[in-house]
Parts: sequence; C-alpha cells; structure tokens
Amino acid sequence: MAKRKIEIFSAGCDVCQDVINQVTAAACPSCDVSVVPMTDINQAARAKALGVQSLPAVVIDGKLASCCSGRGIDLAVLRGAGLGRAD
Repeated sequence: MAKRKIEIFSAGCDVCQDVINQVTAAACPSCDVSVVPMTDINQAARAKALGVQSLPAVVIDGKLASCCSGRGIDLAVLRGAGLGRAD
C-alpha cells in the first residue's frame, strides 16, 4: 500500500504545534507525516507555490487541504477595523 504524504507547514509557534499534535494523532500507519519549517527559504517558496497564505497549513499528497486554503489577511477588513486610521 502506498504511503499518503502529509506535510504540515509550520512557523514553530504553539498554534502550529497544536495542529502538528492533532494531525499526528489522527494519522494512520499509511500516513507519512512531516513538519515543514517555514524558516527555510526554499520551503517558504514551495509553500507559496502550493497556495499557502497562512500558518499552520496542511498539504496532503501535494495539495493544500481545503480547510487551509483561502485564508490570509484581507486589507479591507483590517482597514474597517481601524488599520491606517488614527482615532
């Protein structure tokens, strides 16, 4: 049976560690789980190419998991919350 490749892109923070723990606990014997440090510039470039916009993010068999896509900052929302205004 082929192994399923699970990659967890991590910034090394406590939130990322929680995700690492959850994914590792949920993995089966045919899952090959690895943690990808975003401190490596090559891995960061690869993450961007995969569509990673925020961390932690999980990639399964080379595809960004849907729960991890579409995230990232929205400047319009941040401006609405007060970014760029002195009040």
